[in-house]
Amino acid sequence: MTSSLHRLYSFRRCPYAMRARLSVLFAGLQVELREVILKNKPAEMLAISPKGTVPVLQCLDGAVIEESREIMAWALEQQDPQGLLDGQVLHQANALVEQNDSEFKYWLDRYKYADRHLQMSQTEYRQRGEAFLQVLEALLTKNPFLLGPNATIADIGIMPFVRQFAHVDRDAFYNLPYPNLQLWLKHWLEHPFFLQTMTRFQPWQEGDDLVVFPS
Repeated sequence: MTSSLHRLYSFRRCPYAMRARLSVLFAGLQVELREVILKNKPAEMLAISPKGTVPVLQCLDGAVIEESREIMAWALEQQDPQGLLDGQVLHQANALVEQNDSEFKYWLDRYKYADRHLQMSQTEYRQRGEAFLQVLEALLTKNPFLLGPNATIADIGIMPFVRQFAHVDRDAFYNLPYPNLQLWLKHWLEHPFFLQTMTRFQPWQEGDDLVVFPS
């Protein structure tokens, strides 16, 4: 079946893919969604993006966008009804997401998979990751969202990674001295768009019916 929608290859639990799906929802767009099993990646995805990671967006004009940050920007540049690309803070938002993707993700991976990284203990990896959480906590002492009274691309770009960090050891996370960050995360975990983002789909196979997201 030929789709008249842009096609998004995704994986439900991947934080990069989560933020791509969130941006689609905040932009008020629809895409054809193809859920991927990372151990059995479809040849159709690998043909357009040999690096084999999600998310991947295949546009109707044939363009392929392989990075989640670029997919977020693409979606919100189409339309941005809630102003997530607020020009007054966009530079700061991009810098914060960059810090998340480089520094925080490095320690998050080691905290989550401490059994594979034996140079330090899991607690030490958590403490290294907390340096970024402290930055976020300081921002959230001033405003309900990271960069002001309203959500920006920084919030949806970073939240899936904080969620993953929190879920490594929920008791440890909620005993940390970051009450504003914990409230912020709770807000996002209960947000209708996030709940919609986490809808379960069967892994895509050739010949399957078209899956439209959001439906």
